[in-house]
Amino acid sequence: QVQLADSGGGLVQAGDSLRLSCAASGRTVRPNLYAMGWFRQAPGKEREFVASINWRGSSTDYADSVKGRFTISRDNAKNTMSLQLNSLKPEDTAVYYCAVGPQFGGTWRSPERVASWGQGTQVTVSS
Repeated sequence: QVQLADSGGGLVQAGDSLRLSCAASGRTVRPNLYAMGWFRQAPGKEREFVASINWRGSSTDYADSVKGRFTISRDNAKNTMSLQLNSLKPEDTAVYYCAVGPQFGGTWRSPERVASWGQGTQVTVSS
């Protein structure tokens, strides 16, 4: 199983930027063979898809609400993934979770297909 450690959240103002990071590790698996992604959960709401990237890093997918503002990337040599958040809005406030998807997988959106979750990092955007 792949273990994930996400970080980089914080308190910012509307219009600011943040960069979230996710470090992947595995004793018996190679994290760079798995699709990865980011989900978020706001208080009182269900966890929702934000962005995903295929295992090669050649294909990405974004939720409509963040398209054009967020950028997902990965470095398979370092087993890391990042999410650059620009032009942040108060409605982006949530706990952000990095996630591992299917092995040799493409982009995906369903939380039900997540194999491992990070512990979550809080992003708070004030107006």
